[in-house]
Amino acid sequence: MEEIISALNKVFDSRVRLCIMSILMANERVDYNTFKKTLSLTDGNLASHMKALERHEYIEVHKKFIGRKPNTTYTLSNKGRSDFLAHIQILQRLVDLNQSNSSKLSSDIPPASV
Repeated sequence: MEEIISALNKVFDSRVRLCIMSILMANERVDYNTFKKTLSLTDGNLASHMKALERHEYIEVHKKFIGRKPNTTYTLSNKGRSDFLAHIQILQRLVDLNQSNSSKLSSDIPPASV
């Protein structure tokens, strides 16, 4: 089990980054304000997580103007998609491993009181 846990990608340890990557897996392109509203984050907090993902080349940043207003959108890079899928597969292996051991574990856990 230790080997599986050590294979998890530390970049995705953050709840916020996990959410950002999940949102981008489900949507081709997402704008900054949508992330900010959906995740209830401050500008500084969201920007720092986006910079970390960009630094690891997991997301691509697209900046343009709509009228006079700046509009920043994000997409997953190929590396981001493949590394995030690998992370999810490792999490699934952990679930599978623990399900196969659940009868052993559940015998050690006292029943919950109602």
